[in-house]
Amino acid sequence: MLAQLTLSQTLPSTMHLLVLLPRDKTLPKNVPHGDLLAAVLKRREMKTDELAKSPVSANAGNGALVAWAMLDFDKNTFALQAQVRKALQLLLEEKPGDIAIAVLGDAAQRKRAAELAVYGAWVNGTPLPVHKKKDERKPLQKIELYGYADKKAFDGLRAQAAGNLLCRELTVLPPNELTPGMYRERIKNLARDNGWKYAEFNLKKLRKLGAGAFVAVAQGSETEDAAIVHLGYRHPKAKQTVALVGKGICFDTGGHNLKPSRYMHNMHEDMNGSAVALGILLAATQSKLPVNIDCWLALAQNHISPKAYKQNDIVTALNGTTIEVMHTDAEGRMVLADTLTLASRAKPELMLDFATLTGSMATALGARYSGVLGNRDELLQRAVNIGKQCGERLCAFPLDEDYEVALDSKVADIKQCTLEGEADHILATRFLKRFVEHDVPWLHVDLSASRCEGGLGIVASEVTGFGVAWGLGMLRS
Repeated sequence: MLAQLTLSQTLPSTMHLLVLLPRDKTLPKNVPHGDLLAAVLKRREMKTDELAKSPVSANAGNGALVAWAMLDFDKNTFALQAQVRKALQLLLEEKPGDIAIAVLGDAAQRKRAAELAVYGAWVNGTPLPVHKKKDERKPLQKIELYGYADKKAFDGLRAQAAGNLLCRELTVLPPNELTPGMYRERIKNLARDNGWKYAEFNLKKLRKLGAGAFVAVAQGSETEDAAIVHLGYRHPKAKQTVALVGKGICFDTGGHNLKPSRYMHNMHEDMNGSAVALGILLAATQSKLPVNIDCWLALAQNHISPKAYKQNDIVTALNGTTIEVMHTDAEGRMVLADTLTLASRAKPELMLDFATLTGSMATALGARYSGVLGNRDELLQRAVNIGKQCGERLCAFPLDEDYEVALDSKVADIKQCTLEGEADHILATRFLKRFVEHDVPWLHVDLSASRCEGGLGIVASEVTGFGVAWGLGMLRS
């Protein structure tokens, strides 16, 4: 549950106060606890505008903890988010029940600062699930905002925060609490609570349809609980339909090509793409966005067993393409192949897929950007621009046809991957493109920024929920 937001015409008297100022060389006369701030700056031998680099905090005379930061509105969204997060963390570390936010500056500056701070308090104010005998963390209950009075401006941000939080909560769940079967039950409950249409393609149905790429990965699990889940959101005024596709590998051992322990650690998070898609769907629903959404989630595990698929297997995908299996740890593109085919056959106006797909994308970008590839240059440009606007930064990669030569197979229509691993993020997307039917406009997001040590942008936790804000931006555009 997100904290309740109230707007105040007088400076709140809570014990935790965040003050955000526009960057300036001097302090404005009306800055809350200005004398204390001036003393702190003097003691630290800081110039006033250095608050735009490093926020500071101090205890006021009544025992309240006050944090001050300056925002340089000439900087990009990501930089502003990071500065607000740093300032908020000075207060949230004390696990307060209430927090007050005061914003100063002209009307546009106060609006921008208020949106950043309230959203930051929402996404960081609810602890993510842990399993400790004593959990002393407390969720933030109330946010009081002083200096900006339009409450309606936060409706969309509240929905976005709920979507981001759902994504992160699902992603951090341990694998014994989020098997494909358990995941399906959670999704059914979400569908019931939010009025989504729910349908699923279980393994029996997928075998009958001929979805051999998905089945190849899922057959290694002792429990046949894998499925492709389809959710539908409809708006009466919608003129377009968008398909969201998410990779939901609830645990990835690597299969017969077993991962070493350092690379298998955190592989319960390999379902993050599906959680991003769910987060976008939830936020769009709560925002009542006038767009129809079909959400397709590929839920399975990549286990090692006598039944598991092997190198040199040849399987036939739903669209009839034969695939030569080269490496069992390239399972994500296999489950996405058949899921993309199902999604594209509905002929949406736009299709977005999300996956923690390749190590090569993480090698290329690290954990501070995610990569995007697609079949329309205009879409790629829009994707990058929206990433800049929302603070979830994307880097576009090429998808030229001549890359696919590396996937030529002597015994099947296409190789699943190469063994060299060179440019695998590009080759994986060339592979996926084979399964997008009807030339549907399509973007693939490889979520190298799904986990970032120390947090990323506005989000303080290592699991970032990257993609929810960006996906909403794409829907709104």
